[in-house]
Amino acid sequence: MSKSRNRRPTIIDVAERAGVSKSTAARALTGSSNITEETRAKVVKAAAAVGYERNHLAVGMRSGRSGMLGLVIPDITNPFWADVARGAQDRATKSGASLLVFSSDWDPEAEAQHLRTLRQARVDGAIINPVADNFDDLDRFGLPFVFIGSSAERFADVSSVGSDITQAVRLGLDHLVSKGHPAPSLILGPKSRLARARFLRAVHEHCVERDIDPAILAVEDGEYTVEGGRVAMRRLLERPHVGHVSVFAANDMMALGAMMAVREAGLDCPRDVSILGFDGIPSGNSPGRG
Repeated sequence: MSKSRNRRPTIIDVAERAGVSKSTAARALTGSSNITEETRAKVVKAAAAVGYERNHLAVGMRSGRSGMLGLVIPDITNPFWADVARGAQDRATKSGASLLVFSSDWDPEAEAQHLRTLRQARVDGAIINPVADNFDDLDRFGLPFVFIGSSAERFADVSSVGSDITQAVRLGLDHLVSKGHPAPSLILGPKSRLARARFLRAVHEHCVERDIDPAILAVEDGEYTVEGGRVAMRRLLERPHVGHVSVFAANDMMALGAMMAVREAGLDCPRDVSILGFDGIPSGNSPGRG
């Protein structure tokens, strides 16, 4: 009886083609030192010929390592997070690991499901940007992890990578001041996010240093999305204002949404409204924003 074309080649197929035992074939493919180079080359050639691929799940169960890592980010459609995913993938590849990428869409339930999937896949570790900053039980992740984003500030003992929000906000405000906008309106993220508090704190410190009352700044909150910025900008435009309007948005996606709202209101950037975003994504370098 002929072998099914749909059957995946096994180590037995490799051994038969190479003319060695199953155990010898397995040792040759795992880099065992007690195999001659001639035998190893013969086994590798046989594996390529039959299309054999190692079962990494089975190998991981024996070795305790899967060769896979996980990445859980809040929004894969945001070019900022797509860049983060690409960087993580490039580094994982250089280390011989595979990367599983999940987008939580800012949904705690989706994030929890993704983490369960990663635990079930027995990944060696994960990079996580938690959806909410107000959690207290780190054990809920259930696997080795590194934080990215603002959450890390609350957990000094956890390995993390983050942005210097304070420095970036100051640079942005200095730019607005140089353009004649010392007291911009603000479009910020949800109040549940620590990044929002850090952003607002940096703005207040900048204002106090320049003898500006932070209370005069108009503030609107929204989701870190294009639609979030669009809705927040509509509310800002509904407020009483005199003359030119300047806006500092907490990320570039919100800034792009704000530009859409400006156009929908029959206004022009930068003639009527100046908008500055925060992240540095390529699409955020739109002409006419300053």
